[in-house]
Amino acid sequence: MKKLVLLFTAAILAVSASAQTVEESKTFDNIYVGVNGGLATKATGHAWMKGLDPNFGVRIGRNITPVLGVAIESNAYFSNKPWASTGTVVRYLNTSFLGTVNLSNLFGGYLGQPRPFEVSAVAGLGWGHLFGNSKEYDKAVCVNNLTSKVALDFAFNLGVDKAWQIYIEPAIMYGLNDKSNTPYNLGNDGIKFDVNHAFVQLNAGVIYKFKNSNGTHNFKIAQLRDQSEIDGLNAQISDLRNELAKKPKEVIKEVIKEVPAEATACPLFVTFAQGKADLTKDAKKVLDNVTNGATVEIIGTASPEGSVKINKQLSQNRANNVAKYLKSKGVVVKDATGKGVQGVTSNRLAVVYVK
Repeated sequence: MKKLVLLFTAAILAVSASAQTVEESKTFDNIYVGVNGGLATKATGHAWMKGLDPNFGVRIGRNITPVLGVAIESNAYFSNKPWASTGTVVRYLNTSFLGTVNLSNLFGGYLGQPRPFEVSAVAGLGWGHLFGNSKEYDKAVCVNNLTSKVALDFAFNLGVDKAWQIYIEPAIMYGLNDKSNTPYNLGNDGIKFDVNHAFVQLNAGVIYKFKNSNGTHNFKIAQLRDQSEIDGLNAQISDLRNELAKKPKEVIKEVIKEVPAEATACPLFVTFAQGKADLTKDAKKVLDNVTNGATVEIIGTASPEGSVKINKQLSQNRANNVAKYLKSKGVVVKDATGKGVQGVTSNRLAVVYVK
């Protein structure tokens, strides 16, 4: 179980480093529904093939990111071997709240749509209830238990839109508070992961992913501003400044008369590496276009990866480093503020507004 917790913790910490920036999802985006069925058998104490319990279930879930998701699943079991029959069609019902980690996207990154084949880890807690109409069932003091499911989903995404998915899922189901030597092993013996109180299960399922507000059935990578586009814009600004410098002074005076004193010139864009606030040589080259004695305002931003607190501090560090460099060049810095993430397509920038 400790390894399972570490896996989920690692997944959460690694999402920002491994996943592409995707478009913002609305509340009812990335929701799916599915059905599954298969066989389960008690993990220990009997021959597996002589105690197979068929089951059928429904799963409803939502993918929060291309890596992380949540789901609710409920499975009905139509046998309760190796114990005597409880006398009902549905012998046992297990309902679980699950967390999912798409291992393919976690370690390989999201490519814009699901891969044809993916592997996901599934784990969570649930509630089980035993149904019955027999003398032995009437002897049972406890007919409910706390459960835990740990599984791997080997999934195949189908169709042009990858809206359909079929999967095979080996799993182990623990009765966390089960008690030995009681009817049906149900009791209250404290919470523990005991293989003697577990079932192994092999199910197959099919899932349909509903259409999202972005027009697809999956996440869509955000169209962020390309670095070459920013470099080209900065080059155009530099060319315009150079052309203006070559104009006769009389023309320049006329232009100055027509532009209000508080007007802002075209901004300069300074880019940063992911998670970094250091100025590169290219960044300093852009900042060198600001003339000595000019007054500027600086806005630092960050991309959506990472927490709000980290992105806020990172954007402030970027603004501070730009301000420090410009001050060393004799530029007057009126304000330098980190704004964190601005919208869902914010890039890793510091924007310099020259007054």
